[in-house]
Amino acid sequence: MNTNLFNLSGKVALVTGCNKGIGKAMVIGLAEAGADIIGVSGSLELSGSDIENKVVALGRKFKAYAANLSEREALYAFIKKLQEENPVIDILVNNAGTIMRKPAAEHPDDYWDTVLALNLDAPFILAREIGKKMIEKGSGKIIFTCSLLSFQGGINVPGYAASKGALSSLVKALANEWASKGVNVNGIAPGYIATDNTEALRNDPDRSASIMSRIPAGRWGEPEDFKGPTVFLASKAADYVSGTILTVDGGWMGR
Repeated sequence: MNTNLFNLSGKVALVTGCNKGIGKAMVIGLAEAGADIIGVSGSLELSGSDIENKVVALGRKFKAYAANLSEREALYAFIKKLQEENPVIDILVNNAGTIMRKPAAEHPDDYWDTVLALNLDAPFILAREIGKKMIEKGSGKIIFTCSLLSFQGGINVPGYAASKGALSSLVKALANEWASKGVNVNGIAPGYIATDNTEALRNDPDRSASIMSRIPAGRWGEPEDFKGPTVFLASKAADYVSGTILTVDGGWMGR
């Protein structure tokens, strides 16, 4: 196999929600493949973070930004600063997201607004603004973190389900316009992964048992399961992959 297909040396990758869980594993996978990293998170230390130390230990560069992506004015201020300081971004991983649980009949406006602002509005705006630059240079990779709820409705998370369903359609919409311009847009849909977002489910004996019984792989996923899929979609190996939602779910969707 030509391993150069997966070599990201000389590439710059921006990953939102980089500080923990799936996003952190994505960063490490990209750095292991040779990419320099721009890390973005609302709670990210500007220097000396654990994720920065891990990337630097791999011999790659790491630049940190703390940004509130769910607040529109702050988001645009961040993008302005980002593009002034980083004229070339080769890979964008729109991973940041949140989930708020309450039955639909009791789901308040502020839950809905908060979830959609971070899970849908910010990824679109980032993709649009960074995608413009990728179109100008004729190349780029954009990856959205979708969800099994891009395909299913879930329980007690109507805002989250709506945002992730819309995100999968956004992947296809952008791919339809940008594939011919050298920009590949795809998504990764995590299954049930052992992260902060699923802690409530894992702590519910009935729901946890129900979920586990449907996963052919027989286990909850781990953040490290996302290194390979992310590197693939960010690399030359995926040059003819466009508008696809890659499920990383232990076989859940095939059941």
